[in-house]
Amino acid sequence: PTIALEAITVLDGILDVYPEEVDDEDEEEVKYHNHKSKNNNGNDNIMEEDDDSCSSSNSSSSEYDDEECDACHPHNIYINGYQSWSYAGSVKKGEEQPTTAMPDFLSRAFNYGGDVPPVATVKNVFDVDAQDKNATTRAGATIANGSYVPVVKRRKKIDTPKKKTMYDVDDLSFHDATFYKSDFFTCVSTSEIEDLRAESNAAGIKACASQADEGQFNNRAKTKLDEMGGTVLVLGFLSQRKQFGVITFDSELRRVAMHASLQGVVASRSTGISTDWAYCQILPSHVYDEEPMFYYLNAVSAYNNAKPMEQHPPLTGWCSWYHYYENIDLVTLNDNFEKMSRLKKMITQDLAIVDDGYITAWGDWDSLKAKEFPKESGGMKALADSIRRNDMMPGLWMAPFACDKHSKIAKEHPDWIIRNDRGRIANSSNCGKFFYGLDATNPAVREFAFTSVRRAVEEWGYDCLKLDFLYAACLEGNGKYDLSMSRAETMYLALQTVRAAAGPNTFLIGCGCPIGPAIGYVDGMRVSADTGPSWYPDFPLPWWDNGTLPSLRAMIRNSTTRAALGHRWWHNDPDCVLLGDTTNLTDNEVVSAASVVAMTGGMLLLSDDLSKLSNERLRVASRIFPVTGITAVVLDLHNTSISGIPSLLRLWCTDSIESNSDTRGDGLRMSAVDLASRNSRRASFSPNQPWKSPLSRERNCVPVAKGLGTWSVVSLSNWLDEGYIMSVPIVSLLPPSRGIDTVEATGSELNLGYHVFAFWSSKYIWVSSHKLDGQKTISKRLGPRETEIFHVKPVQAHFPQYIGSELHFTCGYEVQSMSVTERSIKLQFKNDSKRSGFVYLYVPTFDNKIHMTINGKATRAEVVTRTPQFSQSYAIYGGQVIRVFVVIVGSNSSSGNDGSLTCRY
Repeated sequence: PTIALEAITVLDGILDVYPEEVDDEDEEEVKYHNHKSKNNNGNDNIMEEDDDSCSSSNSSSSEYDDEECDACHPHNIYINGYQSWSYAGSVKKGEEQPTTAMPDFLSRAFNYGGDVPPVATVKNVFDVDAQDKNATTRAGATIANGSYVPVVKRRKKIDTPKKKTMYDVDDLSFHDATFYKSDFFTCVSTSEIEDLRAESNAAGIKACASQADEGQFNNRAKTKLDEMGGTVLVLGFLSQRKQFGVITFDSELRRVAMHASLQGVVASRSTGISTDWAYCQILPSHVYDEEPMFYYLNAVSAYNNAKPMEQHPPLTGWCSWYHYYENIDLVTLNDNFEKMSRLKKMITQDLAIVDDGYITAWGDWDSLKAKEFPKESGGMKALADSIRRNDMMPGLWMAPFACDKHSKIAKEHPDWIIRNDRGRIANSSNCGKFFYGLDATNPAVREFAFTSVRRAVEEWGYDCLKLDFLYAACLEGNGKYDLSMSRAETMYLALQTVRAAAGPNTFLIGCGCPIGPAIGYVDGMRVSADTGPSWYPDFPLPWWDNGTLPSLRAMIRNSTTRAALGHRWWHNDPDCVLLGDTTNLTDNEVVSAASVVAMTGGMLLLSDDLSKLSNERLRVASRIFPVTGITAVVLDLHNTSISGIPSLLRLWCTDSIESNSDTRGDGLRMSAVDLASRNSRRASFSPNQPWKSPLSRERNCVPVAKGLGTWSVVSLSNWLDEGYIMSVPIVSLLPPSRGIDTVEATGSELNLGYHVFAFWSSKYIWVSSHKLDGQKTISKRLGPRETEIFHVKPVQAHFPQYIGSELHFTCGYEVQSMSVTERSIKLQFKNDSKRSGFVYLYVPTFDNKIHMTINGKATRAEVVTRTPQFSQSYAIYGGQVIRVFVVIVGSNSSSGNDGSLTCRY
């Protein structure tokens, strides 16, 4: 006999973090504290120091209520969506889980992975007495009739007991308790009491800000750091080879369940059913550093044998989609490839992707448009050869498990098309057009996909494939060839098929792809919805959507919240950075998108007609190239701000990394691609390498030339629709402890403060060390959707320092070599690309007699500011910050003066 299974419940229980009873002593401990405020007058500095708190007119709260105590419960839950485009991010306890604004027929297939088992009626189940066949059971019962009606109920409202006890959900089934659902993995974080006190003063902080600041910037947003939080719980599955696993919680983040979704799989006693391994980890506060999911992500990488660094570095390049969409032809594409080749002196690109528009119908992958791609021109092979001639890797878009209604494949093989439980063609949910999903449980479909992919690689010569709409291989529905396979097994088999067809050396980019099954099979993975020409989805699409609709907001959100997956499971593909004037994006939005993509260190693709970009927008692109291959840590991932998007990312740079020379074994300089590849390999997780403690922070460290020292690179963003004063803990701006130890080891006995340089606005301030002590915050006025990148470096006592430049967002990666003495500093900038901008230096002297040469020619430096004088043991310490304009012509030569700078004083 056979049986249809809906799900296996792996875990169902109650999460207790703190004692259930709240005694008087604990109540007194978490009472609200009143503080006096110091008004902070507005000024033109790039950052402002804040007090610890501000007083509030309503700060007289005395009685503490258990319902209001976030310290007694977890406070945030990280939600991971089903596939590339689905929502991912942190949600505060009690707030609704963000969902799509589109109706089911336009969105369900996009976002529907695993689910909780339905409340089922048992019929004809093994060993069930006849009198019990119609008995309604609790969740987890088995359905034998093949039907499936998903039930995801929101938690019922229940009166809270008057007694000061935790909310009790023990007597509810997980159907009634389910309020949050996360696919594959989740992380529940808690606050410590000190965090609660800070949060209680939020109203007071805002009140003070309203009095102190005038104009449009009359709101404050305070960022909380993950590393300052309390205990965390990480739950997930090690793979999704067998089922789409989900984790559910109630609205109070107490009732927890883990389910492995089978969704109607037909099984028998002889074959049996097993689930993917489940994972559970509880980490005490201040043990996990900035990334509480560190251990889980690495465990998944090892279990699935993910090797994103084995074949390819993070690719940079161009994609045809967002400028031309489907309106491409051979002449237009070849023209763009030649333009990109000429622009390589400014923007290094090693990949060109031909996106949708070259075929007559999805599914008919060898049916080229006759007019746009004539046979006599050589077709797709000639196009790949053209890309290679322009010194780039040829890439091609395909959707191997999707087909159009009017396609030849749909007409000739209707039995290949997935059907739903009613026998109708399964809904693919694409709001642009409806298409059919090809059933990957069918061997004939897999053979067809194999042939299509192999043709693109071997006959046409494409080394990179962007495989789109991959979820179409496992659409919901029981109208399939093999009902014994779950949707996750189907997806896993589909990915095995395309990898076997492409071979190990082809760079595969997964797009519209379920997250779990792809680990170990794709080299790059789209981690966000499509970007768009506007911040919100364009009309008539609903602007408030939190699902899969194209928009810059969705792209930035997921690129940030899924940054931790990059260089562990694959190279993250955040989608393209749009720079052209054909969009509705503001300058702030363009710079913010560029900042996030650069800081997260994944793939970096452009999609404009580069020859038509304005100089200002082209300069934005040149300042984030080349990629470093290093991923920033998201400092507030599990304490997401009121915008719903993390606002604080941090890298750090140091010259203390061993073997950070950019010279190859043959004595030649390493290319930008080779450097990014080396950096990524060093920083990424590999099960074959020695284990690295998260406290070392090597994953977020950019190696730079000897002599540059150590500093932090922190991006701060305001994702709201109005200007805000963004406040961040000072500790988030400082270089990591390892870096500080390295700086102190250079022999500086004095703490002379910090250089703080704002990259995009090119502003400098000196900050005294005593202002960076304690738990104070620093603020920055940011306009709507504006981002600034700060560089914080300790001041040295005796030697000149390189502070930064306008050349590269790291303010150091652009330097080839540096040497200093007590009276001089000599720099050689990388000259493999053309760029120009101001360079900022610190010289420990107040003498105006400064001799400067650029590219072998004498020039004059401009004094920006002078640091305060310090005296100790009859010696005077301090100096001045100068800047000079540098032009690099891009000779790509180790001889000559291109990119050389010498300063003597």
